[in-house]
Amino acid sequence: MEQTEPVVGKGKSAGNAVRRFVHRLAFSDRLSGVVMLLFAVAGLVLANTPATSGFVVQAGQFRLGIPVAGLSMSVRDWCQNGLLTIFFLVVGLELKQELTTGSLSEPKKAMVPMLAAVGGMLAPSCVYLAVLLVAKLSGSMASYGLAVHEVFHGWAVPTATDIAFSLAVFALFSKGLPSGIRSFLLTLATVDDFLGILLIAILFTSFGQWYWFAGTLLAGVAWYFLVRAPKVPRWLAGALMVVLWYLAERSGVHPTLAGALVGLLAPAKPVRGEEISRAQRWHDGLTPLSVLVALPFFAFFATAVDFKGYPDDVLVSPVVIGIVAGLVVGKPLGVMLTSWLCVHVGHLKLADGLKVRDLVGMACSCGIGFTVSFLIAALAFASPLLVGEARLAVLLGSVASACVAGIVLRLQSRSLRRR
Repeated sequence: MEQTEPVVGKGKSAGNAVRRFVHRLAFSDRLSGVVMLLFAVAGLVLANTPATSGFVVQAGQFRLGIPVAGLSMSVRDWCQNGLLTIFFLVVGLELKQELTTGSLSEPKKAMVPMLAAVGGMLAPSCVYLAVLLVAKLSGSMASYGLAVHEVFHGWAVPTATDIAFSLAVFALFSKGLPSGIRSFLLTLATVDDFLGILLIAILFTSFGQWYWFAGTLLAGVAWYFLVRAPKVPRWLAGALMVVLWYLAERSGVHPTLAGALVGLLAPAKPVRGEEISRAQRWHDGLTPLSVLVALPFFAFFATAVDFKGYPDDVLVSPVVIGIVAGLVVGKPLGVMLTSWLCVHVGHLKLADGLKVRDLVGMACSCGIGFTVSFLIAALAFASPLLVGEARLAVLLGSVASACVAGIVLRLQSRSLRRR
């Protein structure tokens, strides 16, 4: 016993150290953003390096199936439709908590960032459509062999803000800025995620057989009552989530929405004498899986596009220019203009001590689309070439937005320190 106890102790200590490290990594805006960025860059580089491109592209196209369930998807689709469901589940849990007890529970206080989120989704769409109109009138649309109806659906691609990356950039460059700006960004990005879920539900849902959809609704009702039971067995909750996801997949509803539904139906106030709400507890438990597994692997395969087969002038394609301009110009323009109108015309109030001009750097960081923009790009276009162009544009627009946001936030921080 004298020899085994120290070993067990060390094992427990090592296990606790690993859990602390994973927890710190997952809940750090900076570190989690760096992990996703590394995976995204790795996917892009490996897919365009001659020695590895064939393997990476084939790995993404390799099909995995469950014959009994009638499911067969590529690895890339499993990441998009399967792993990304975990991310939407965490988003749904966070939304439910914010709507019940968080910043969105008091609409008066959250009205400006909520409306800014709406403006930040409308403006990029207008910029994208304006670029298409100019391209059509100038004849460049035809020179690329594109038809208006083919590229029109891409208007939704630059509307999303990636909450993880935008918070990571803000955390890196906002030293000394008022905490109210981060709260503004967090509220805006949360509403943006909710609106993104609605866009996917409305635009990219095609109902198949009615009985699959009816089964999805019944599974949702069963989940609602299960999570309010005195005790929720983990195996039963996990099994019902999988059933709900499967029914959504077969019904024509995008399966990631099943994750959002599961999160939104969870109780966000303590029940049965609990100290912490189940939504908050499950959110904290699933965040490491979402941030360190689901999002990085999705980012890897989303950016693993071999661009060698694309024309040399792909960077001046109307689709690429429209999405990049929508993210870099449209997003901050929509956020700032809506915020200015809310404060100076609608007489709504910002957090104490904040002025509209203080939001410029934060607004620039909203142009980091990434996760949801990648997903919408895959859903919006039928042509693989257009999907690849859109993903390249999202990557370029997000990197440009991050650079601009970093510069502006750093200048704001220096200005505040001087004052």
